[in-house]
Amino acid sequence: MTSTFSGLEIGKRSITAHQTAISTTGHNLSNLDTEGYSRQRVEFSTFDPIYLPGMNREETPGQIGQGVIIERVERIRDELLDKRIIAEENHEGYWETRNQYLSDIARMYNEPTDSSIRSKLDEFWNKWQELAIHPSDLAPRQEVIESGKTLIDAFHNRFHSLKAVQDMAENDIRITVKQVNDYSSEIAALNETIQKVKAQGDNPNDLMDRRDLLVDRLSKLVDITVDQRDPDEFMIHTAGNILVQGRIGRQFSLERGIETEGYSNIVWDETGDDAVFRGGSLAALVEMRDVTIQEEIRDLDSMVMNFTDLVNEAHRPGYGSNGRTGLDFFVERPYVANVDGNFDRTGDGEYDSSYIFRISGNNTLDPQEQIGLEGIMTFSTDGGNVDIPYYAVDTVAEVVQRINNAGADVVARLDRDGRLSLKGTPSAERESPDFVIRHIEDSGHFLAGYSGILNAPGPEGAYTWTVPDAAASLQVGAENYSVAPVAHPSGWIEINPAILKDPGSVASGYGQNGRPANIGNGDAASAIASIRNNKVMVGRLNTFDDYFRNAVAKIGSMSQESGREVETYNKIMKQLLDRRESISGVNIDEEFTKLIKYQQGYNAAARFINTMNELYDVLINRMGV
Repeated sequence: MTSTFSGLEIGKRSITAHQTAISTTGHNLSNLDTEGYSRQRVEFSTFDPIYLPGMNREETPGQIGQGVIIERVERIRDELLDKRIIAEENHEGYWETRNQYLSDIARMYNEPTDSSIRSKLDEFWNKWQELAIHPSDLAPRQEVIESGKTLIDAFHNRFHSLKAVQDMAENDIRITVKQVNDYSSEIAALNETIQKVKAQGDNPNDLMDRRDLLVDRLSKLVDITVDQRDPDEFMIHTAGNILVQGRIGRQFSLERGIETEGYSNIVWDETGDDAVFRGGSLAALVEMRDVTIQEEIRDLDSMVMNFTDLVNEAHRPGYGSNGRTGLDFFVERPYVANVDGNFDRTGDGEYDSSYIFRISGNNTLDPQEQIGLEGIMTFSTDGGNVDIPYYAVDTVAEVVQRINNAGADVVARLDRDGRLSLKGTPSAERESPDFVIRHIEDSGHFLAGYSGILNAPGPEGAYTWTVPDAAASLQVGAENYSVAPVAHPSGWIEINPAILKDPGSVASGYGQNGRPANIGNGDAASAIASIRNNKVMVGRLNTFDDYFRNAVAKIGSMSQESGREVETYNKIMKQLLDRRESISGVNIDEEFTKLIKYQQGYNAAARFINTMNELYDVLINRMGV
């Protein structure tokens, strides 16, 4: 038999349900502008009726309903859309960060303007040309020195500007790693709280919104994937490992090393293994610091080192108006004090390596002459060794060009005396030194006898940098090779103090047959001025003009690419976020409509309770005597 007061219970349940619905609607409206908030929806359900199937149920026309209850309050969220947004956000974060840094680098070049390095280098060549025309005058020498100072300042400014951007990237990396660690810890803490709430049968909607917001922010910083297959263990993967697993949030550490010039490597805190990211702003920062900016500095160093070496090579045998000769125009700072380039790389107190930058052969070569020899030259590269064949019908110029096109860590040219000159290039590997020739070998006699570089063909006559006194395998004397310079010559190059003290020491002419140059001889100045248009091999490029064209074009191309990618991903993200907002966002009109509906339901429930109250009043107070 049903209870007499069951109607009152039905009304109470309806009042409670609609009051919860009204409160939920008010919660939605209150969080209209809350970042990451997902609108919540109340799901009504009928309460269990009286007389479930059984042998002892009372004979009634049917099950008697007992009103309404709140089944759950759920948040409206599309998980597939969330995964798509996470995947795209790390791309957007990567390109936005990269575009910001490339824009800063592009502004450094100032091309084409009078304040650019290129214009100052042109002025430097012009002053040497004027000295070639007036070799006996002191004024052109002073102008050469002043233009050299201006050019050196431009080199220094470019280097320090690039280092400043690199240092800024390092600082941003440290800040970003801390943010990633903070998000990891906070998400793990939220996971623990969410699991406790779920264990009590509740829906922690606001906590889950907060977690999803943190995941969105984290996906901007690093490339992540979210795994929710196990409802009891929310997981996030990044850099090939688990970052968050339930209530465990793993951390990253920063380690500085000598080979990284004091910059930080990102490692997993637990294992010490390197963390390699492929998306997000952190990946962009690491790539900008270790690849893009490092390549710009390396290219600048290569240009400055070749420029310094070439000017000194032409200036050293020349004579100044004061009769001095044998002076370098620019100061060269060798990496090691040992004249043979011997160096203790392992720090055990014993020489174990040879740091040689340039080797010039003994013999004068004609670039158009066929060599009449066959063999295979072997040079080192950052990834191993490269073999370069040569044939009897090849000319000297063709062999030189083949060396330069092979991707070896050396470049070749014929110097002003026609001798084959090999130079080391900056290394792309941090553990390898810059401007060091690492391996030279020839199965034939082009390098051994024809050009006069190696003592013998084959492996027994090969030059390799991993042993001390490697210069002994060279046919040339100490005057024909130079030791590798201190790192980053673009930051320390200076004019020789002896020349600054006495401008008359600036060489203008070459002597003949052991005699000093005539006062009116401008051959040395002319030779230096002609470097502008000669194929001098600045890294893989032929001339200094090639270097500047390539540098500006490369930065411009990368900047345009990043700009396009930012625009593309901004549009993609706008579409995805607009779609999520249409699903999860709070719509004022919709919430007001629901509020009116729930209010009417509440009023109806109150009227029903009032009606039942009148019935109970009749039943209790008006029946009887």
